[in-house]
Amino acid sequence: MPALRLLLLLAALCPPVPGRRPQRDAPGKIAVVGGGIGGAAAAYFLRQKFGRSVRLEVLEKAAVGGRLATLEVEGAGYEAGGSVLHPLNLHMKHFVKELGLSVAPAHGSLAGIYNGEEFVFEESSWYIVNLLKLLWHYGLNPLRMYMWVEDILDKFMRIYRYQTHDYAFSSNERLLHALGGNDFIRMLNQTIDEAMQKAGFSHKFINEVVCPAMRVNYGQGVNINSFVGAVSLAGVESGLWSVKGGNKLVCTGLIYASKAEVIPGTVLSIEPKIRPRPTGDPVKLYQVTYNTTSGLTGDTYDIVVIAAPLSRKMANITFKNFDPPVPDFPNPYHQTVTTFVHGRLNTSFFGYRDPSAFHFSAIFTTENPKLFINSLGVVSPVEDVGGEGKLPLQSAIWKVFSKEVLTKEQLNLLFSSYDSVKVKKWLAYPHYSPPEKCPPIILHDKIYYLNGIERAASAMEMSAIAAKNVALLAYHQWYGNTDRIDQEDLHEKLKTEL
Repeated sequence: MPALRLLLLLAALCPPVPGRRPQRDAPGKIAVVGGGIGGAAAAYFLRQKFGRSVRLEVLEKAAVGGRLATLEVEGAGYEAGGSVLHPLNLHMKHFVKELGLSVAPAHGSLAGIYNGEEFVFEESSWYIVNLLKLLWHYGLNPLRMYMWVEDILDKFMRIYRYQTHDYAFSSNERLLHALGGNDFIRMLNQTIDEAMQKAGFSHKFINEVVCPAMRVNYGQGVNINSFVGAVSLAGVESGLWSVKGGNKLVCTGLIYASKAEVIPGTVLSIEPKIRPRPTGDPVKLYQVTYNTTSGLTGDTYDIVVIAAPLSRKMANITFKNFDPPVPDFPNPYHQTVTTFVHGRLNTSFFGYRDPSAFHFSAIFTTENPKLFINSLGVVSPVEDVGGEGKLPLQSAIWKVFSKEVLTKEQLNLLFSSYDSVKVKKWLAYPHYSPPEKCPPIILHDKIYYLNGIERAASAMEMSAIAAKNVALLAYHQWYGNTDRIDQEDLHEKLKTEL
């Protein structure tokens, strides 16, 4: 059989085609715990990597969408959770395009920064006047901040090159180090206040501009880590957008596109099980037990991806009989209360006796123990996000962020009259207190945890990035592609591969 011998010799000499799947059976079943943006994106990317034969199940205890949710106020829906996206959020932009959804640009609004006694900065509708005001108040600090944030974003954008070329990371620290080296790791270990002071920004600018951005986006002051602080400052740039009809549509769309089955149930425990294969070889599977409306049930899976924050108040999952045991990591989440008020603002609370002289539709606040709100602003319905909304002093829908539920007395101080109030309490994002240590991505062999990246920064795009990383990591570990995991210096690697 010389021809056969020649074929075998050629097969031995020819290198494998890059990206070709090694000879191993695909996993039979994968569970994704959580149907928020992280879980929905994970299901989508897992389907892309593992192909059509894998059974994908998304276990969700509440509504698909997680912390992306709308609240109905007087017949219209309003974003109650994650609201705006950055123009450089490439995964979210890709999802919207793939799913045939529409983008709505965030409408412009005049903003004021209030310190509890007076406005320390008042925006004008004239661009040149704003520029002169900023220069007068803060010198070159605003321009320098823009450049500082851009530099961080430029480095962070490298993640898309890594992920386009199928590279994954086994820990959040390794991922961040590959993008920004020791600088990014250092950012997790110092506050935004310390980082910006070291970079030469003035106290006045940090207190009056940086702090209000932290308060509106993360419900904390300038004591949060400087990486999430930079993400927060990117959120005050122009070009922000959202999804027409509500950001949660991305979650339902991704799960539908992934052909995953959604199982309404609360996951209680995960336990390793050894099962014999039809061939007789033992195989390790994971028994996931969950509670549904019809009682306690469960199933076994080859791979489990946890896409919900592991903490007693959120995804309270027991890991049974693991050796070594799955570590417990303290992961407190921060309460933010969203209150929608259809009413007329009491402008005298903010020092404006004459309501007709008050033109702000967004009010941000500095750190002041007397202040019971983080921010408030006029909002438009999700069906009409690009619209200008109603004028702030006509009866408008105001969205108020606070740490605690507003009392009747506090509502009466803020509003001279109101028709309706809707309240949503969130454990919205981690309570940031550097130095931060991110939880592991690999909790155990073939059990992955997506939400640890939130300790670096919590945002929709961060969850999407973590989802793609976990899908790639699970795929490469399943098929033994170690050369695709934890690689740095991508530029050099691509040169040798090409």
